[in-house]
Amino acid sequence: MTIIVFLIDTSASMSQRAYLGGRPTLLDVAKGAVETFVKVRQRSPESRGDRYMLLTFEEPPHNIKAGWKENLGTFMNELKNLQCQGMTMMGAALKHAFDVLNINRMQTGIDTYGLGRCPFYLEPSVIVVITDGGRLSNSSGVQDELL
Repeated sequence: MTIIVFLIDTSASMSQRAYLGGRPTLLDVAKGAVETFVKVRQRSPESRGDRYMLLTFEEPPHNIKAGWKENLGTFMNELKNLQCQGMTMMGAALKHAFDVLNINRMQTGIDTYGLGRCPFYLEPSVIVVITDGGRLSNSSGVQDELL
């Protein structure tokens, strides 16, 4: 069972048009990539226990669009409803993604407070970041590096 977290850039720069047929926005291209990945992954017998989570670059906790306890239909519906807004706060979004994964590990007993990780439990996690690579920004302005 693998936890796959999709962290999608929903900043205003993702509303620019791509150079593809039909001229979709970069966010539309990102949505299509996630949808294709999930559909192909679902065909594999090894992925039966996979759990998916959808996060955006918005301010936490509003950036959690679909958690791993929700079904795949909810995940896909939330994916289709994503809209461009806000800034490219990649550092804060990545930190929040790791925080959410750590909370899950604490709740399931994989990590224990004061004792560390139980080595005989294994729950692989993957964070897939999809962005246009635009300038990093936050409420203070443009950043030169992840914070």
